Amino acid sequence: MDGDHAPHSNQHPPPPPMPERESSFNYDIESMDGGGWRGAGRYASSDALLRYDDDGPREPLMRKRTMNTTSQIAIVGANVFAIESLDYEIVENDLFKQDWRSRKKNQIFQYVVLKWALVLLIGLLTGLVGFFNNLAVENIAGFKLVLTGDLMLQKRYFTAFLAYGGCNLFLGATAAALCAYIAPAAAGSGIPEVKAYLNGVDAYSILAPSTLFVKIFGSILGVSGGFVLGKEGPMVHTGACIANLLGQGGSRKYHLTWNWLKYFKNDRDRRDLITCGAAAGVAAAFRAPVGGVLFALEEAASWWRSALLWRTFFTTAVVAVVLRALIEFCRKGKCGLFGQGGLIMFDLSSNIPSYGTQDLIAIIILGVIGGVFGGLFNFLLDRILRVYSIINERGAPSKILLTITISIITSACSYGLPWLAACSPCPVGSMEECPTIGRSGNFKSFQCPPGHYNGLASLFFNTNDDAIRNLFSRGTENEFHMSSLFVFFIAIYCLGLVTYGIAVPSGLFIPVILAGATYGRIVGTLLGPMSDIDPGLFALLGAASFLGGTMRMTVSVCVILLELTNELHMLPLVMLVLLISKTIADCFNKGVYDQIVVMKGLPFMEAHAEPYMRHLVASDVVSGPLISFSGVEKVGNIVHALRITGHNGFPVVDEPPVSEAPELVGLVLRSHLLVLLNGRNFMKEKVKTSGSFVLRRFGAFDFAKPGSGKGMKIEDLDFTEEEMEMYVDLHPITNTSPYTVVETMSLAKAAVLFRALGLRHLLVVPKTPGRFPIVGILTRHDLMPEHIHGLFPNLRKSH
Repeated sequence: MDGDHAPHSNQHPPPPPMPERESSFNYDIESMDGGGWRGAGRYASSDALLRYDDDGPREPLMRKRTMNTTSQIAIVGANVFAIESLDYEIVENDLFKQDWRSRKKNQIFQYVVLKWALVLLIGLLTGLVGFFNNLAVENIAGFKLVLTGDLMLQKRYFTAFLAYGGCNLFLGATAAALCAYIAPAAAGSGIPEVKAYLNGVDAYSILAPSTLFVKIFGSILGVSGGFVLGKEGPMVHTGACIANLLGQGGSRKYHLTWNWLKYFKNDRDRRDLITCGAAAGVAAAFRAPVGGVLFALEEAASWWRSALLWRTFFTTAVVAVVLRALIEFCRKGKCGLFGQGGLIMFDLSSNIPSYGTQDLIAIIILGVIGGVFGGLFNFLLDRILRVYSIINERGAPSKILLTITISIITSACSYGLPWLAACSPCPVGSMEECPTIGRSGNFKSFQCPPGHYNGLASLFFNTNDDAIRNLFSRGTENEFHMSSLFVFFIAIYCLGLVTYGIAVPSGLFIPVILAGATYGRIVGTLLGPMSDIDPGLFALLGAASFLGGTMRMTVSVCVILLELTNELHMLPLVMLVLLISKTIADCFNKGVYDQIVVMKGLPFMEAHAEPYMRHLVASDVVSGPLISFSGVEKVGNIVHALRITGHNGFPVVDEPPVSEAPELVGLVLRSHLLVLLNGRNFMKEKVKTSGSFVLRRFGAFDFAKPGSGKGMKIEDLDFTEEEMEMYVDLHPITNTSPYTVVETMSLAKAAVLFRALGLRHLLVVPKTPGRFPIVGILTRHDLMPEHIHGLFPNLRKSH
């Protein structure tokens, strides 16, 4: 920016004065993505990379890190990496226009068919992976529980604990080793990363094939190892990884590539496929196809359209068909210990309950409890994750040691706490075997004599899925003692907090459902004499309230729970409890995934603008240094600019004698410049060409974006001194229709436009004639609160 500010509207006070900046011209300092051309005199200082909260600046989840001034950075696994934005904008240059003009009907038909074929494959593969996960977990965990139960029947209690804890320790340590050494990005649920990717943030290795491998097997090992975590969040990440692998035409690194997928070598189509993958992951985890679509709409995707709705629905329908067919196969007893379980499916429907005023009051109380507990859960999780980051950043051995510690604590709780519960006589006339001998069932014998069972062991000494089934079961009003429910709730609440954040693929859905169902059953048991609603249904409502309080999702959670339980008549009550819990929890903090996005430093753009942005205009936040290219530019200048900066977009400006006056031609991308330079179509004179050679030499797909960051780099190119003095015409590859805003547009309006259109670069042009044709470029980094507060430190205090 040249220092001339347009006057502000009388309705808004002028922005605070600019902080002092160094006068030296430093090419090493740039903002995220680069954006190419920046405002003069405004530099992206290192403090702009810090996150701010109400108490001042804070770093993204890390206690200490090496400052990186070349781009926005975020935490992936336990390390920080430079991140970039995705190019969702259509680049309308001469090559693109020629391609669309020459594209025949059969090519368009091929593209459409391939896209539907890909979403079909995404559904098939995600369904198969989801079934494989459940099959493996049920058999591994089932073998562990059967072994421990047999030893307990022999009254070899200490040996049983060693076997139980040893299996958990081995499984947990193996999962942590996979995450720590092969794919650190696979740790956690992966939903925040997928959400950020669909918002336009490309973080290091989050959708790589290695991440997919570790996500699948690490999740199996972690869930089988008895941790209080679920495989539902990781399934969302798994579906997104599968979609990314298919959408990028395979993987060059692993020699899995398909040239016929060249149509999808762009971020727009990959975004659609990954959205379908995320929806398929939810459908595979919960057997909830409609819930998967709504999850993608409500929580994951930042941009939505009707065609995407149709494709995600088709993908989740394929997942549902695959799972149904495989479960029918397993009912013939060919899947080992899997049996008819493994996928969370509870058919609670029987008699339709009636509910009165006292029930509605109880449900309102449940909603308030869920909101308070959910807000507290998110607050404590934030603090615990910051402590864990100090441990995890010390290296892989520290990650594995932390996981082993949590595994020992979890095993001690699961095996030790049931000893505190008294044995209960088996109910008379029960439809189920009591006590249950083997893997699953409501009545675990544990240390009890024949004809008795341990209610707390029925919850602890089980897989998480079976524990949820027990809590949701109907007609079991007196099965669990109140003391057992209180002990289980406190243990699950605390273990869920300390488990999430270790180096294991882990989801939050299961811990939250377990804790919510437990206090829901507590409320239902207390109100038993006054209410006609079964405690199992109260458990369902409690799970809904805690999900609403932590996740802050309403529509998708409502539909997922109804699809899980076949309890359509509970729809009004589930809706009510979700609305109340979300409203209460929003008074305290953000949803858990939103908090994690912030903690990781991922520059997520909200759909709305912050209030303080109304007091600034677009030209106030663009930052330097200034780099632009002429329409016909010297090769040496381009190479020099690419080597000393990380900018991904550069304005192209024609100047006399090519044009009568300085004229903005458009925007050229770094990746396109590298391809053009590699073609070495150079000229000795600075003259504008017709671009015919470029159109003959290159096709539109030569400039397509490669997958997994395997694109060409400036370090790969080498030029002679003679070539460096030659010229190249940039007009054929320049996007001649970039989105632009006038410099006096309010920053709030520019931010909303940037987010709504899914942009990577937004050009700021001058309002008055006679000036250079561009003021600067807005990128995602420039719209981040930390950058704005770094430029205007007084703005945060006054607004």
